[in-house]
Amino acid sequence: MTLASKPMTLQAYLDYDPGTETQYELVNGELVEMPPESDLNQRIASLLFAFFLNQGIPSYRVRMGTEIVVSSAGATTRFPDVMVLSEDLATALEGASRSTVMPEMPPPLLVVEVVSPRQESRDYRYKRAEYAARGIAEYWIVDPMRQKVTLLEWVEGLYEETVYEGDNPIASPLFGVLTLTPAQILQGR
Repeated sequence: MTLASKPMTLQAYLDYDPGTETQYELVNGELVEMPPESDLNQRIASLLFAFFLNQGIPSYRVRMGTEIVVSSAGATTRFPDVMVLSEDLATALEGASRSTVMPEMPPPLLVVEVVSPRQESRDYRYKRAEYAARGIAEYWIVDPMRQKVTLLEWVEGLYEETVYEGDNPIASPLFGVLTLTPAQILQGR
C-alpha cells in the first residue's frame, strides 16, 4: 500500500512518526507500507543471521531490521532481511539514534533479500539496481518460490550473477565456499 501525498524528502521521512508499529519504506519519495513477512521468510532470515554469527562475524556486524538509504530517482530506503556490515560501517552506526545506513556511510558488505510473493520485480530488478548504485559488494536474492539463491557479486561497476539450487554449496566471494546450500536455506531450518 502506498500512501498518497506529495513526494517526501529523505529528511521528512526520517522525521516521520506514523504512531503505529507499521513499517514503511520510502520509494521514490512515496511512503510505502511494508506487509508483514511470511513465517518462511522470517525463518530463512533468522537462519542466515545465525549462520553468519556461527561463521565468526561479530554480532554487532550482522543485522536484521537495519534500514539503508539507496540511490534512485527519488528518495528511497530499503529494509533488507539481513545485512553484514564492514567494521567501518558498524563504527559509523555506533551511537546513532536510528539504525539507518545513510548515503555518506560506507555500504554494507552483504545484503540479503528474501523474495515475498508478488514482489519479485522489487527484489530482482529495483533493489538490484539500487544496491548496485550503492556499490554493495555482494547481494543475495533468496527465492522460496523459484527454489534458488541468486548471488550477485559487484565486479568493476556491475553485478555478476551466479545461481545456486539444490544441494550445491554456495561460494561467496566474501566468505568463501560455505557449508550452506540453497536447499538448507529455503527450508529455513
